[in-house]
Amino acid sequence: MHTLLPGLPTLRTLVGAVLADKTEQGHVVEGLADALEAIPDSYDALLSFAEQLSQLPLRADWPWVEPSTLPEILACADPRRPLVGTAFSPLDVASRIETAFLARVSGCILGKPFEFDPTLHELRATLEPAGEWPLRDYVTASTNSLLRAPQPQWAELVREQITHVAMDDDLNYTVLAMLLLEKHGADFTPEDVRQLWLIQLPVLATFGPERTQLLAAGMAALLPVEGRPSPDESWGEVLNPFDEHCGALIRADAYGYACPGNPALASALAHRDASVTHRRTGVYATMFVAAALVRDSLVEVELASDWLDGYDRIHGRYGAYSHCRVYQEVGTLINTSRFARDVGDGIGLQVCQGNDTDSFGATAGSYLGATLGAEAFDREHWTGRFRDNIQLALATCHIRSLSELATRMSQLPLALAGT
Repeated sequence: MHTLLPGLPTLRTLVGAVLADKTEQGHVVEGLADALEAIPDSYDALLSFAEQLSQLPLRADWPWVEPSTLPEILACADPRRPLVGTAFSPLDVASRIETAFLARVSGCILGKPFEFDPTLHELRATLEPAGEWPLRDYVTASTNSLLRAPQPQWAELVREQITHVAMDDDLNYTVLAMLLLEKHGADFTPEDVRQLWLIQLPVLATFGPERTQLLAAGMAALLPVEGRPSPDESWGEVLNPFDEHCGALIRADAYGYACPGNPALASALAHRDASVTHRRTGVYATMFVAAALVRDSLVEVELASDWLDGYDRIHGRYGAYSHCRVYQEVGTLINTSRFARDVGDGIGLQVCQGNDTDSFGATAGSYLGATLGAEAFDREHWTGRFRDNIQLALATCHIRSLSELATRMSQLPLALAGT
């Protein structure tokens, strides 16, 4: 077997994951699990089957309309939705963006030790006896030692030992989007996204569809430019499992930073990035975060008496959709946004609701930092331990100053103003 090709067991596993996605997405899949099991160990046969999966019709009783292209999404959108938001002064915008980014970093690191898909009730059972419930600071080493699955980077994350911002994919992608907007403005293309990833991202710093698409782009790059296949819709449709998970959502924040008062543009830019890897709900969630609205969750949270009741309502409806799944995660984000008293309180509430704790702790930080502003964020408490030092897994981006990154984020509206 040529080492550039995935092993047949790997290929079969990928095809099986795609089939599981297609089942959940409402496609006609009767008999296909048995058909896959009967396929011989053959690249041609497995790839042909994968192509077949990308063309499956929807079940006749499937009630949802879930387009992935931007024109189709906008055609289904509520025409009453806000396209232009509040106008801010340039100085206020810069301060809010800096706060949003610093709070994103803080929420990410606060949540990172708990990145093992816990529920709120599991976290409470560990944190409350230790006097750390709900979270108002980074976890202590003694409490971290009680977790059922300590994070491999835990030594960089516990309160007594933090000296810098530890490397995390949620933060890598925010900086990548900044670099993309600084270079191309609002005119960047999906191919610009791929090229930036190829230059900057190590494969093992990516997960899910991001890793799949980075590997696909890398394989295509073996050919000279004139003979290289042009990426098309098939790149995201064939052998791309987990295309409705939250990987694209965690890449959205910088597009919101760049478009204050313009949610329509923010969501369009987020869609352009998300469509490199994701489809359907994976795209909608990304646009939602960048534009910063999810009817059932809004209703449940509106009915809730407090954040704990809000969590129980969301978890009761969407508990099957856990780590990296956008349904429950976005619901808990709405819950946090209603009950948070300030930015630090909000990132603590978000992390305490479990699931993908670092990603959504980061997203909550961005949203609350932007909406509540610097006066609602205790910057020294949350970022002082970082000593203005951030570590990123990016090949040619040598920025290590957290404050420098925050300042550059605050200038993103100017980068778009010139395009």
